[in-house]
Amino acid sequence: MNIRIVLGLVVAVCVLLCLSVSACGKKPAFVSVDADTFALEIVKDNVQLLDVRTAEEFAQGRIPSAINMDVNAENFDEMIKSLDKNKTVALYCRSGRRSKIAAEKVA
Repeated sequence: MNIRIVLGLVVAVCVLLCLSVSACGKKPAFVSVDADTFALEIVKDNVQLLDVRTAEEFAQGRIPSAINMDVNAENFDEMIKSLDKNKTVALYCRSGRRSKIAAEKVA
């Protein structure tokens, strides 16, 4: 699946999440952004891009540089401990529901 199809998928989602693991103070734990903002954010060096869909969905197509961490996997909580706490985490899935669940766990 090429990047245009994947970004089209992202546009269809409508609910995309971008969060900072190291958020502090009065900043929100996670922020929902539109597809254009998401596309601009994920190319930055300080962003970790997570695809929280299943391995099967990930194999069908993904955004380049995305790391697959299935939010429904039993070891998801353990997997997210490996994230760099000094970098922003950008999450995506097919509909936005799993991204929101993952964002709440990562935050």
